[in-house]
Amino acid sequence: MAEETVTIIDNTTGKRVDLPILRGTHGPAVFDVRKMYAELGMFTYDPGFVSTATCSSYITYIDGDTGILMYRGYPIEQLAAKSNYLEVCYLLLNGELPSTTQLQTFERNIGDHTMVHEGMRSFYRGFWHDAHPMAFLVGAVGAMSAFYHDSTDVSSPRHREISAHRLIAKMPTLAADSYKYSMGQPFNYPTNSLNYSENFLYMMFAVPTAPYEINPIHAKALNLILILHADHEQNASTSSVRLASSSLANPFASICAGIASLWGPAHGGANEAVIRTLNEIEDPKNIPKFIKRAKDKNDPYRLMGFGHRIYKNFDPRATLIRDACHELLDDMGVSDDPLFDTALELERIALEDDYFSERKLYPNVDFYSGIIMRAMGIPVNMFTVIFAMARTVGWIAQWMEMMDDPEQRIGRPRQLYVGHEKRDYIPIDKRP
Repeated sequence: MAEETVTIIDNTTGKRVDLPILRGTHGPAVFDVRKMYAELGMFTYDPGFVSTATCSSYITYIDGDTGILMYRGYPIEQLAAKSNYLEVCYLLLNGELPSTTQLQTFERNIGDHTMVHEGMRSFYRGFWHDAHPMAFLVGAVGAMSAFYHDSTDVSSPRHREISAHRLIAKMPTLAADSYKYSMGQPFNYPTNSLNYSENFLYMMFAVPTAPYEINPIHAKALNLILILHADHEQNASTSSVRLASSSLANPFASICAGIASLWGPAHGGANEAVIRTLNEIEDPKNIPKFIKRAKDKNDPYRLMGFGHRIYKNFDPRATLIRDACHELLDDMGVSDDPLFDTALELERIALEDDYFSERKLYPNVDFYSGIIMRAMGIPVNMFTVIFAMARTVGWIAQWMEMMDDPEQRIGRPRQLYVGHEKRDYIPIDKRP
């Protein structure tokens, strides 16, 4: 069968090139444009890479038009209902669900690495105490390449595996340490008798002066948040990890690039923005005024937590997390909290309003995850830190896949230059 191609012709020169059409398991086909510059002397122009596939991947598939998200072929709905975060980590890293023995071994390996070097905890004391916890996390993860330099040889499969385990295991400890340092409280050591979510809640909230009892609904909700945020294809932070690692940077530096990208309010900081929006509305009676502003095309105001760049129908993660959000609020009896009252009323109006439904502006995962974390007592500036903790395994899986990809090359996007034409240097005493 002949290879599918599309022919591109430069009408100015008459040159032409046949570009192969590549088809994946799911999703749109792509034009392989790698020969375009060699044959035509032309590049493609795609700001933000919104129409460009920068790699092939076996890990995650998204269909934003129909609201599909799959990890390694498994629908997110099934994983959210039946799995736990560490099992999802194993799946993303290895491509298959583990056997009982494989999962036990993996959990034991992660448990062996949950503690961090004491020198790293001294490292925190160099930070200003009231800085954003993401600043702490960026610094701490970047510093891991100094504390764990024995696993930074990216050409070694064993080093890659060890660094992957270390990152997954230590991220909750570093995240909790970021919170504890900002609060001026002593750091807690991990307790490996607890599961991944329980251990994080313990390290974050336990204090030496009182017993701490883990709320199982909190742990369940956090486990769900971690699963839903574990990977999301080639988003900004994942692309940052791939671009950094394409230079063969060590894994800790590459993951640090992802954390820095995630920090932006247009990416991982969106769930923080949801709470700021709810605080700005302040009271359910004020919702109509803000709805009116959101509908006014001459007003730049946006209701944060609605719609998604990829999901044009509905966000399947939001559908899953909505029930957990309502279960948590019902369990805690927070119906008299103005912020939660505002959130629930805003959700109701948005789901019933034709303006929102016609534009597919449904509450997204950030809307519900922000409410859940606020209800659990997690401060707003820790929301993105928890997002980073969840997404670490996705970044690592993408990094490991890239290291094994025979087509992997150092990232080097090109540009459309629109600056000055060539001009001659003028000595400073002769310039006007």
